[in-house]
Amino acid sequence: MFGIRYFKAPPTTWVALFRNGQPSRSGLGLSFLYFAPSATLVAVPSATADLPFAFSEIAADFQAVTVQGQLSWRVAEPAKLAAALDFSVDAHGAYRSDDPEKLRERLLATAQVLVRAEIQKLPLRQALGAAERITAEVLPRLRQAEALTSLGIETLAFSILSIRPTPEMARALEAEAREALQRQSDLAIYERRNAAVEQERRIKESELNTEIAVEEKKRKIRETQIAADIAVEEQRATLIDQRAANERKDADAKGYALETTLKPVKSMDWRVLAALSAGGMDPKASIALAFRELAENASKIGEVNVSPDLLRSLIGGAAK
Repeated sequence: MFGIRYFKAPPTTWVALFRNGQPSRSGLGLSFLYFAPSATLVAVPSATADLPFAFSEIAADFQAVTVQGQLSWRVAEPAKLAAALDFSVDAHGAYRSDDPEKLRERLLATAQVLVRAEIQKLPLRQALGAAERITAEVLPRLRQAEALTSLGIETLAFSILSIRPTPEMARALEAEAREALQRQSDLAIYERRNAAVEQERRIKESELNTEIAVEEKKRKIRETQIAADIAVEEQRATLIDQRAANERKDADAKGYALETTLKPVKSMDWRVLAALSAGGMDPKASIALAFRELAENASKIGEVNVSPDLLRSLIGGAAK
């Protein structure tokens, strides 16, 4: 009524009242009455705001990527912002100009410029995995950017949610990655088979070494047995040689004793010897000797007639 109006701002909104072009009062969350025809209201939100973004950039190898993320900011110095941009509102609280939207565009442009500078340093493959690295590089520069600090804007946080290539390049990279994984799988299968073959070779080699060791032991056992047999045979040969030598010595001793015994009668006639041993001679042997004497002296004797009765009596007598 009569141009007097009431204005009440939320606690997170900085309000300034200008009367006839001169500042009258300012502060957060103010409520007051004002005369509309001569007053101008300025309302600057000072609460934290999140600004999502998504823009396309070109990597160092001329491949397009899409960067998506979010920028968190707040107005730290509302008076400075109100002096640079038009944040005046009407009686219903609506902004009279599009400067608040331009502020968002300026924030996005500043962030995009800084992100572009980092993306253009990296080839596509590296850029796709460099979200944290780019975030770490861009956030300090945003906080120090003259375009924002001159407006009293404070950057609270900056994050890159994803960096994606074009669909065609994504399919190409997926195919290449799939082939690489397949090659790794084939290599793993080959290495596993090779390991199995190597293990089998070691087992076979161990078995052969075991067999060789067993045969070596058997050979040593046979050599030991042969050496023992040779030693036994050598001892047996020595025993036989010793026994033969002993028997030869015994025979030599007996021969010497016999030769010594017969030496006195060696030159005597056998007839004499026969006569000397006649006392104990067999009668048949005596008769045989007698007939032998007759046969040797047949030329001197002439004839000798032996009748059957005489021969019978001689044989019978000899038998007695």
